[in-house]
Amino acid sequence: MKRILLPTDFSDNAFNAINYALELFKDVECTFFLLNIYTPPIYQMEYIMGSPNQLELADILKEASLTQLDKLKKKLDQNFKNPKHQFIVRSAFNTLVNEIEETIENENIDYVIMGTKGATGAKEILFGTNTVHVIKRAKRPVIAIPPNFSFEAPKEILFPTDYEIKYPKGKFDPLLQLANQFKSRINVMHVSTGYELSPKQVKNRESLQQLLGDKGLFHDLPNNEIIQAINTFQLREKINLLVMVQNKHTFFERMFIEPVIKKIGFHINVPFMVIPHL
Repeated sequence: MKRILLPTDFSDNAFNAINYALELFKDVECTFFLLNIYTPPIYQMEYIMGSPNQLELADILKEASLTQLDKLKKKLDQNFKNPKHQFIVRSAFNTLVNEIEETIENENIDYVIMGTKGATGAKEILFGTNTVHVIKRAKRPVIAIPPNFSFEAPKEILFPTDYEIKYPKGKFDPLLQLANQFKSRINVMHVSTGYELSPKQVKNRESLQQLLGDKGLFHDLPNNEIIQAINTFQLREKINLLVMVQNKHTFFERMFIEPVIKKIGFHINVPFMVIPHL
């Protein structure tokens, strides 16, 4: 049975991500954890000192959180009516990232699925702050769903890589399971830097080819900016899921800190799955 964590702030984006998760695993027995975080807006010093006002506010926020979670659970039970699925509600006074880390550990979570933006997400921002922090720290694969995305089976998966890291099978199981489930093709995209692959890169590529087998289709693109290459590939091919490895030794980390992103524009209009550190 799969165990899926679904953080929610009760926004339309969050509900859309939940809808995606239920469709993605509609034929799989799953336990879904509906998680909402509540935090008094000003609580640090007064809360520590045991201010009655702050304690009362925390109780009110907790009750509101649980009420909305129960309402969401009933809505999902009524709309989807899938006997393979069960829902557990979880309300917590914590930061989102810390609570997700603890839930992953305590509940043996397989995937975290969430929206790319929260209730106040601006259109010009690729990912909301919470999503970025979760992606960087979660020890399980995170699938981020863009706003208003209508479910598509992940038949065509794009996996950009520079072959600088090893590809241990255990870490790739979540991706391989999805590929097996949907009979997907994994498009491995390597963007040339103008130099031949090093012996290390060649070895890692061979390892990846063996790991993916007939599911893998390998593409070598001419020297280009990685972000521009991804955008171009998405336009040329019908991609349903973008997959990357969160690793400080790859271009993934640079994608979130280099100013060039703002100049080129990283246009993700499909779900984005991030596999944690290998």
